[in-house]
Amino acid sequence: MIRRLLPPLVSGILFGAGLALGGMTNPARVRGFLDIFGNWDPTLAFVMGGALIVMAAAWRFRRRMAHPVFAEEFSLPDRTDLTAKLIGGSVLFGIGWGIAGLCPGPGLAALVIEPVSAAIFVAAMLVGMGLVRLLEGDD
Repeated sequence: MIRRLLPPLVSGILFGAGLALGGMTNPARVRGFLDIFGNWDPTLAFVMGGALIVMAAAWRFRRRMAHPVFAEEFSLPDRTDLTAKLIGGSVLFGIGWGIAGLCPGPGLAALVIEPVSAAIFVAAMLVGMGLVRLLEGDD
């Protein structure tokens, strides 16, 4: 059981630490990045660029692997995964991210840094997730 839970736990801790270190738990940073005609803040572009470098290296390593270290097989998306539901959810995610300046990862990481304001976001996120499950059922 620990062998199964340890990788996502360590990954989540590293992800949260990276978001906090990069300043992405501060909604003003995200809004500043989206304000291209005002006081533009390029910080998010550097964080995304760093993530792209890490992901490019991971894809190169994956090609040489027969299977993941902690799983039997790779679970990779393909073109059949693009559904109206996924695209609609992506649009809603982007709108919410632009309004709040937070998305789920930074919102959870912000609970450590700014618990009161982050708790409002996380509570609203959980209510939204619950509503989706209630309205659509568990797929």
